Amino acid sequence: MIRLYDTKQRQKVGFTPREAGKVSMYVCGPTVYNRIHIGNARTFISFDMIRRYLEWSGYEVTFVQNVTDVDDKIIARATEEGRSAAEVAAEYTEAFIADMRAAGVADPTIRPKATEEIDAMIGLVEKLIERGHAYAVDGDVYFDVRSDARYGTLSGRNIDEMEAGHRELRADGAGIEDRKRDPLDFALWKAAKPGEPSWPSPWGDGRPGWHIECSAMSEKYLGLPFDIHGGGADLVFPHHENERAQSECACGMGFANYWMHSGMLQVNSEKMSKSLGNFLLLHQVLESARPAALRMLMLQTHYRSPLDFSVERLDEADAALARIENALANTRWLCDNAVSDGAHVLEAAQIEDMLEAAQTGFKAAMDDDFNAPAALGSVFTLVNQANTVLAGKTLSTADAELAARISDLIVELMGVLGVQMGDDAGSADYPAELIPLAADMAGYGGTDAQEAIEALLEARALAKKEKDWPRADAIRDDLIELGFLIEDTPQGAKVTYQG
Repeated sequence: MIRLYDTKQRQKVGFTPREAGKVSMYVCGPTVYNRIHIGNARTFISFDMIRRYLEWSGYEVTFVQNVTDVDDKIIARATEEGRSAAEVAAEYTEAFIADMRAAGVADPTIRPKATEEIDAMIGLVEKLIERGHAYAVDGDVYFDVRSDARYGTLSGRNIDEMEAGHRELRADGAGIEDRKRDPLDFALWKAAKPGEPSWPSPWGDGRPGWHIECSAMSEKYLGLPFDIHGGGADLVFPHHENERAQSECACGMGFANYWMHSGMLQVNSEKMSKSLGNFLLLHQVLESARPAALRMLMLQTHYRSPLDFSVERLDEADAALARIENALANTRWLCDNAVSDGAHVLEAAQIEDMLEAAQTGFKAAMDDDFNAPAALGSVFTLVNQANTVLAGKTLSTADAELAARISDLIVELMGVLGVQMGDDAGSADYPAELIPLAADMAGYGGTDAQEAIEALLEARALAKKEKDWPRADAIRDDLIELGFLIEDTPQGAKVTYQG
């Protein structure tokens, strides 16, 4: 059974979905006023990994992630740039989707936009007013926090202590705080201001507050109570606390059965901020780093724990990824060059034990609150075992079938974590000089790095066959200079990229 850490219960609990074989899951999406930073990416990559594992475990997952496309920050940016809020939101919504796909994050099942769900939000606010949990003041509508006896149960906060702290921070004088019955009450609907986007409502033209959109959209697309609500740890309070309160008060039932939150991200052991000059946008990081390496870095820390990002750690993650890629490339090469009449050199029972141990260890780790670092440990153990049992071997065709099962399982398990390991794994990181070298030395006219390597090896093999040793040595030396290791075997030349 999968056990996950539920923020509300503050402990690991067994996961039982509301409907057998199906999981309903909502993860808060971005406010689209800028490109997302790597802290945002950490959350989205974490829940992508969780979703992938649930699907691998046999569940049909309905994954909903909203886009907040109307908000104070969007309006402020539009004002600064002399554009409409809709134009700003459209640009950065498109950029967000592109960034997620570039990072290998799967599209959600449903991606609703706040501006397209206004009617559902208004309906929810009307329910809250009817049930005595909200009140209107001059076109604004506020949630009455003290009307919810359970307020604070998700975040573990005491409402009286929250109000005392709020008073200490509050500025003197009249203002929006004086319109509320209680300083902790929060906006469900905001009256229209000149030049801002607005929609008609029973309380006058206006726009929704931030918290109400997630409540309305999760109920509409998943029903209540749904299984898992996720997001970054920074959303526990006030956003998720407010979502829970307003939804449960409006609907008279539970909201989410399990609450999951990813840990915060630091850069070089410091909080990420523009003032420190360490504010990193995801697309900027991916300009110089492989998406798979970034995911490897994030998988090496448990999703709930704080993550320290640095260029050095990213390089280490890339090197760890290369170890897996090289093991796969070596295994595939041995399989491709197996000898049909060769003697058996692998023990089937040993390979079966390796495969079973890897899969069992991986599943046990992931069933324990999606412990990706431990799951990766099972993969690396299998990689090391494969390197040991295959070292110096010439495989028979029967051996090749066993060896192929090793590489297939590695690919499968890494894919569950969202790291895709294709036949050309790692080739995207080959040096730029490879393609022109293949064009010059092998007459290669394409742009695929893996094909370029194969063309160079074929050209070298032909040169050796024709006893053109200077040409064969030149190809070898040029490849070595680019970071490739060439090993001549009875089955032909085997190449490994060392970087």
